[in-house]
Amino acid sequence: MNFLIKLDTDLFYFINRCLQNKIFDILMPFITTSEYWRIPLFAGFLALAIFGKKRGTETFFLCLITLLLSDGFTNYILKPLFHRPRPFEVLENVHLLVKAYGYSFPSSHSVNMFSMAMAISYVWQKIWISILVFSIAFIVGFSRVYVGVHYPFDFLIGIPIGIFCTFLGIQVFKTIKNWAGILFCRKK
Repeated sequence: MNFLIKLDTDLFYFINRCLQNKIFDILMPFITTSEYWRIPLFAGFLALAIFGKKRGTETFFLCLITLLLSDGFTNYILKPLFHRPRPFEVLENVHLLVKAYGYSFPSSHSVNMFSMAMAISYVWQKIWISILVFSIAFIVGFSRVYVGVHYPFDFLIGIPIGIFCTFLGIQVFKTIKNWAGILFCRKK
């Protein structure tokens, strides 16, 4: 266990200190701060739901369900269970670029972004869309380490947790879809 903690800390310092540069110091806080992209992201999903026909509507509702599951699971179950302090709370010489509160493990940003990336990939099933959304999710997760608020393992373990939440979300989505189909089905 000590080996993993040391590896996580060494990787953290490599990303947070050794990769430090002026471009990332401007770009990463913008990428990592949800207030900058929350409204455009929601507007995009809403436009998909309204104008995107069946696939767009499915993307909107599946992402909504998965986001509720992944965020709730991470913030109300996992973080209180593990109580891991953030790097800037326990390490010295952290290059801290944004504020963060609460526990560190796992990264909510990582879990949520990968759950939505998986949901979008599931609905659209196009390789270029999958590459795009998983790349965005990876960059957001990486940015959390660069700005000093998460360890690399917080971000990396968030990936399978997010994907797991998507599989749960798909089951919930299918159940709701079947229930709604039965409820609104008209007899001829």
